[in-house]
Amino acid sequence: METVSTNRSYGGTQGVYSHASSATGTEMSFAVYVPDHEEGAKLPVLWYLSGLTCTHANVMEKGEYRRAASELGLIIIAPDTSPRGEGVPDDSAYDMGQGAGFYVDATEEPWSTHFRMRSYIEQELPALIAKEFPGDMSRQGMFGHSMGGHGALTFALRNPDRYKSVSAFSPIVAPTNCPWGKKALGRYLGLDKAAWRQYDACALIEDGARVTDILVDQGTSDNFLEEQLKPQLLTEACAKADIPLILNLREGYDHSYYFISTFMADHLRWHADRL
Repeated sequence: METVSTNRSYGGTQGVYSHASSATGTEMSFAVYVPDHEEGAKLPVLWYLSGLTCTHANVMEKGEYRRAASELGLIIIAPDTSPRGEGVPDDSAYDMGQGAGFYVDATEEPWSTHFRMRSYIEQELPALIAKEFPGDMSRQGMFGHSMGGHGALTFALRNPDRYKSVSAFSPIVAPTNCPWGKKALGRYLGLDKAAWRQYDACALIEDGARVTDILVDQGTSDNFLEEQLKPQLLTEACAKADIPLILNLREGYDHSYYFISTFMADHLRWHADRL
């Protein structure tokens, strides 16, 4: 692991790091915020997964999480959204290729060699975090935005013993039922829609996956709300499965980091209560 940068902020250290990933076969960068703490202490770990077109830098620069994370004693980890670099396949559209990994392990060419974000985030990066940072890996939570909200929900539903808390901003709750998801899953995973279900929060719940509870914030002026996000599908799935869901519909808020930063501290407190 190499240190790209470190900066002091709110009584903690905001760092950016890079390493050669065996999962993706590329150099990967990620951000970690570590509050000051007593020597030898282990802190809860909260993962933030970003949305389409983003890197770790979007939430790091615009998410406004450090004050609350420092007060609550939470380590915040922000991975990238896809592999990048020379030789990595890409697409001219913003919703495929680099910046649009959808947190899956691709099985279709040309994506299958490098686009292995599920393995990277479920296995490789946690092992590196446990080695290099003072995180208590028995106390992990996950949240994210849009495509990253989709990722957070699916990681938590597939690994309920690992992730003790989960929340999302404007998540893609049912990618098998929206244009973004159908395009990405079809091209990354092929045409067998049964393989898509492990990457669809509503389908996972229908198939028996469970978490303790879920928090979602959604802006009512989000221009992707009706066509792509469809939070009502998550409400229906959770109701049928008796999963407690808090869905906050925020009047007048859109899909941007102005929205995310407004309610960021609420989400951090939600996770801290559970971690």
